[in-house]
Amino acid sequence: MHKPDDSDLTRKNRRTGLFVLLAVIGMIGVSFASVPLYRLFCQVTGFNGTTQVAQNLPTEILERKVTVHFNADTNRALPWDFKPEQREIAVNIGQRALIAYAAHNKTAKPTAGTAIYNVTPLKVGKYFHKIQCFCFDEQILGPGQKVSMPVMFYVDPAMAEDPGMDDVSVITLSYTFFPADSSALEQALEAFYNEDSVSQATH
Repeated sequence: MHKPDDSDLTRKNRRTGLFVLLAVIGMIGVSFASVPLYRLFCQVTGFNGTTQVAQNLPTEILERKVTVHFNADTNRALPWDFKPEQREIAVNIGQRALIAYAAHNKTAKPTAGTAIYNVTPLKVGKYFHKIQCFCFDEQILGPGQKVSMPVMFYVDPAMAEDPGMDDVSVITLSYTFFPADSSALEQALEAFYNEDSVSQATH
């Protein structure tokens, strides 16, 4: 029977150490990638009212209409006035709609904010398609600056074919602005992802 010498044990220890190191590196990589991958997953599936991103308009416009309400909130640490320029519109399913939110930096210095969003009822998320939006991008406003932030969207005609959407006549699109690169924004995003996890666990 072959008795392992010191060189055999050394090679085995090196291999074992290499496997452990690769496993640790892999776990770190997954942890850094989890947030963008999870955001992509939410955008594809519509979990937690996450809307879809579209580049092309649908080929049909249905007679069925829905009313879309617009909601705006601002974290108290961000010195902005932020509100929708109109409170609601009625749109045909499949019809392109263009609305805007207004933001005003009330301070005498530049400030930056980042918005997160969702739609309710949450189940509508996979049918609500944004073509143009300011969400998740850092917005910088100069001293006293006022800007109009457009949002272009449509409701997918496929919603009319889903029996689970028969009761939907009103959709609310909500945006909340937080100071960019702030703990408040990080906490809001973490809560958003945790709510998604609960949605998956209960459905």
